[in-house]
Amino acid sequence: MIRETISESDTADVGRALAPRLSAGDVILLYGDLGAGKTAFVRGLAEGLGVAGEEVSSPTFTIVQEYRGGRLTLFHADLYRLDDPREIDDLGLDELTADGVLAIEWAEKMPRPAAAAVVVRITHGDGDVRTVSLTMPQAQQ
Repeated sequence: MIRETISESDTADVGRALAPRLSAGDVILLYGDLGAGKTAFVRGLAEGLGVAGEEVSSPTFTIVQEYRGGRLTLFHADLYRLDDPREIDDLGLDELTADGVLAIEWAEKMPRPAAAAVVVRITHGDGDVRTVSLTMPQAQQ
């Protein structure tokens, strides 16, 4: 699926629409430049899972944030500040998915991306325009 968005809330809508299709154990890999709208997408995803969107912020400095209270727990990771693949392995991201959904910003830094993950690529267009490309694993299509 490819969708063009024209605002942050429009980008969040794409995440919100994905949420009902997710189950515990699902992983969302987010790709996009700085300021592309990855966190806005995750904010919408959280709202779609029943978590208040205003609770969601970029976990750039905490690396992983956890949001409970919705249909599924949402784990939100941001790998931007990590450069060593061993640091990423030490986070234990694989273990988080048993309890909920894991959304990973800057997924290109992962040494071994999850094979059966939802892949979200957000690219800048003119002004506030973004192109959001969403690829579901075969099992979920």
